[in-house]
Amino acid sequence: MFGYMLRLRRLGSFAHFVAALAISFAGLPGSQSLAQTLEKALPADKVAPVLRRMATTDARPQTVRVLVPNRGAFETWARQNLPALTISPNPAAADILTLTGLTAAQLPVLAACPWVQYIDGPNRPAHDERQLNQADLAVNSVAPLHRRYPALAGQGLTVSVKENPLDITDIDFRGRLVAADPAAIVLSTHATTMATLIAGGGNSAPAGRGVAWQARIASASYANLLPDDGAQLQQRGVSVQNHSYGTSIENYYGLETRAYDAQTRQYPALLHVFSSGNSGTQASPTGLYQGLPAVANLTGQFKQSKNTLSVGATNALGEVAAGSSRGPAYDGRVKPELVAFGDDGSSDAAALVSGISLLVQQAYREQNGGLLPPSALVKAALLTSADDTGRPEVDFVAGFGQADALGAVRTVLDRRYFQGTVRQGQTVPFTLVVPPGTQQLRLTLTWTDPEAAANAATALVNDLDVMLAGSGGPWLPWTLSSYPHPDSLALPARRRPDHLNNAEQITLMAPAPGTYQILVRGYAVTAGPQAFSIAYELNSGFEWLTPNRLGNVRPGQLNRLRWQWAGPAATGQLQYRPQGSAAWRPVAAVPLVARTFAWLAPDTTTLAQLRMVTPTGTFVSDTVALARPLPLSIGYNCPDETLLYWPRVPGATQYQLYRLGATQLEPLLLTSDTLQLLAGSARAAPYYYAVAPVFRGQLAERGSTITLDPAGADCYVRSFLPRQPVADTVQLLVELGSTFRLQQLRLQRLSQGTWRTVLTQRPVAQLQFTLTDSEAEPGYNQYRLELQDSGGRLFYSKVESVFRVRREGILVFPVPVAAGAPLSVVGPVGTTLELNLYDNLGRWLRQGTFAGFINQLPTQGLRPGTYLLHCQLAGGPRIVRRIMIL
Repeated sequence: MFGYMLRLRRLGSFAHFVAALAISFAGLPGSQSLAQTLEKALPADKVAPVLRRMATTDARPQTVRVLVPNRGAFETWARQNLPALTISPNPAAADILTLTGLTAAQLPVLAACPWVQYIDGPNRPAHDERQLNQADLAVNSVAPLHRRYPALAGQGLTVSVKENPLDITDIDFRGRLVAADPAAIVLSTHATTMATLIAGGGNSAPAGRGVAWQARIASASYANLLPDDGAQLQQRGVSVQNHSYGTSIENYYGLETRAYDAQTRQYPALLHVFSSGNSGTQASPTGLYQGLPAVANLTGQFKQSKNTLSVGATNALGEVAAGSSRGPAYDGRVKPELVAFGDDGSSDAAALVSGISLLVQQAYREQNGGLLPPSALVKAALLTSADDTGRPEVDFVAGFGQADALGAVRTVLDRRYFQGTVRQGQTVPFTLVVPPGTQQLRLTLTWTDPEAAANAATALVNDLDVMLAGSGGPWLPWTLSSYPHPDSLALPARRRPDHLNNAEQITLMAPAPGTYQILVRGYAVTAGPQAFSIAYELNSGFEWLTPNRLGNVRPGQLNRLRWQWAGPAATGQLQYRPQGSAAWRPVAAVPLVARTFAWLAPDTTTLAQLRMVTPTGTFVSDTVALARPLPLSIGYNCPDETLLYWPRVPGATQYQLYRLGATQLEPLLLTSDTLQLLAGSARAAPYYYAVAPVFRGQLAERGSTITLDPAGADCYVRSFLPRQPVADTVQLLVELGSTFRLQQLRLQRLSQGTWRTVLTQRPVAQLQFTLTDSEAEPGYNQYRLELQDSGGRLFYSKVESVFRVRREGILVFPVPVAAGAPLSVVGPVGTTLELNLYDNLGRWLRQGTFAGFINQLPTQGLRPGTYLLHCQLAGGPRIVRRIMIL
């Protein structure tokens, strides 16, 4: 063996040494020794953790990705040293190549290549990270944002949903899909839901309205876990990309991580938003936090990127879900940075933050001549405005807090931000004036940091520091202990310099009024100058969030009220009054810091207001409608005319009817009636309609959208079906949509090629009834309805069929029957049939017992000829039928 080693060392290169070493061990006992030797030969800084065990877990050829600074030089090397490899480029990352056909023994050879900087795993199967199907835009202040700033709806911006193709026929996306693939075979319900949360138009129902409900929507595939081509995203106008998917728990700075950080630096306005994952109770299998329960369990290395956002999930009360993946990141950084309502699924949470990000971008663009903000500023606005939840200040579970759409947009609209650049050792000051009465000051420094080297021990490259100076200061940012022990990771945040994160936050409760200085210092700027953004928020007092006039309050049900409160712990008096009443009725005494209350609304229909009496003043809500969703029904839908109707709503003076337009539902007409005839242009494509009540001039929330059949099939008839397809008494169930203008109805049966009227109803006084034909012939009968309106027009239903069987009788068909085809035997309802088949010489051939209405006796293997079928009715006579097989 020693001689082998001497000869191998004379080969002169590590690559040849390892290759020869593999050959030398081939055929020797103890394959584990070879695996262990190969694993030890892998440079720790060049191979991803998942690949370091490849030699011990899988001997099959693998696919890997490599980071190469010089593609041409690497391909020349590969042809000489690993000629069997297949090399494929990645369009979005020119320095990353995919290699197919690599064996475990070749992995050390590849690692020794001077042109390879890092070796990472290939694409892994991604999975959707959503469990339940609920959404509440009030939790993250989206509903009040729509109420306060109706002009901000994402117009002119585009979001990309990266996963499987979404449903391009969904009317909530009407007219706003970018480069949709009409040939897509697999349509993802999950992707459709994510797109709806982000930018649904609300055309199907009010619940179908997303955050940025007029933004354009593009779709991308998560089959490739590297970033999409940046130039193509830019060409499509994509400024936010949503990633509501994950892989397994991964804790390192890999090629995907690095590529997302690099793309954000290359395209500064592009923001990537990731779901944190739904593995919050699990432990990481690798990395610094390996084996620690319920920490560091983000699902996918790409979520470790520092220039993106990862979002965890909360319930409707703002409590982080147990299953929501949490941090820290692999190097101790804060992850996730935000949480949002996800109802135990972080996919929804990420989608909501993607939509909020679009509105923050729009608010900035409208103030800055059409320019988009850097993603670092969008992050700063989101983190600064977030509502603290969980442990005070920042933590590894909720990050910087619960996303607040209204607060983030106001931060930009009120120009409460600074932007600048800093060099090594330089300090850049900004002046901040705090007015009297401010209860909380909150500011966040963010920057888009250069991408780190693959597998870097810490991701941060340029290290900036922020400090707040003023009377009683200075104040440093909140930081966390990243030491790998559960007790350390659960420690509360404390003020000290932050040398891990590229997002740093300072908060100050009840700051003294006056002038403060925000100081940004270039602590270690190795690749400068470094651009940065600062956003700040000054909070005080009480503000209603919900209810607001855009949404109804459900009478007789629990309704979640929400408000903002920046002040000391105190109790507020919640009161209610219906419109027209001067007296306020007490509801409850509530702690203001709870910021939410479940109110059982009175079971009545009216306009009403709520108010909160606080130590600092009295605050009255919007005037809102207490009303249930208004259903819209089709009375009849004829080829040239449609009747729509809806129930009368107490207190409503008018009703607004809508029809789907180019992208949104648009007002069609205003009426005081509860029915409406549509004809001509009013009954034209697209055939989608909805209605909303109007209370004393105030428009309430509309109901769900209905669809008309453009052909007007069946006209008045909503349903026409036999009670039973086989029966001894023929009964047909009829349901009409309306009796408006309907004079008479006739039941007709087809007899010898002619439709003959069996019975007539005149007048037609009800919508549901049963028609009986007591004179139907045994066997196969066909029926239709003929309806006549007051204008003499005739309308016909679809044709329905009934097999009538006499009591204690049977029906056999078809006769003759083709050999091999089944023979159908129809017996009385609820009666067991015993069937025996004999040939014409009386020899028994086959038997069967049946209990169904229509039973089938197989004829396979029977020769053409005449046979006798004996049918024994349970408790009745035996009936013999002669059949012929052709």
